[in-house]
Amino acid sequence: MFRPLVILLLLFMSGCSSQLPEQIETGTATNVAANQAKTSGLDAIKTKQQVLELKLMAFHREWKGTPYRYGGMSKRGVDCSAFVYLAYKDIFGRKLPRTTADQKNLGHKVAKGNLKTGDLVFFKTGWSTRHVGIYLSDSKFLHASTSQGVMISTLNNSYWKRKYWLSRSL
Repeated sequence: MFRPLVILLLLFMSGCSSQLPEQIETGTATNVAANQAKTSGLDAIKTKQQVLELKLMAFHREWKGTPYRYGGMSKRGVDCSAFVYLAYKDIFGRKLPRTTADQKNLGHKVAKGNLKTGDLVFFKTGWSTRHVGIYLSDSKFLHASTSQGVMISTLNNSYWKRKYWLSRSL
């Protein structure tokens, strides 16, 4: 009964070390500091993305359920490009063009697999109809849906997966 516990304890203790792996391998504090700086940079990017997503989620809570209205720009009704316009104005302090046709030309193209929080996602929903939303994370995006108003959807949904067109990073 005590034997497995002792083995686990020895394995655990042998995994602990008073030195970082970089110090053991290289013996220099400079490499350790460089690795920590790289890690801190990644943490800062991750944190920035998380903060942005929290802001977008707060914006969503404020607008959730607002009905879709073509040409609308208020809580009485809003269309997809106006919703993106208002979100960017409120969250980023940045004034975007008002229409999906103009928004699709902003920033630079980004692959679907490289989307980051705040990127714009575009869909071809009809022969000449386009739709836009704001990417959150984990394949989710925020948008003003014609059927359900302001909501969060997933790119993995069969409808949105078929309609996906392009993404832009601003």
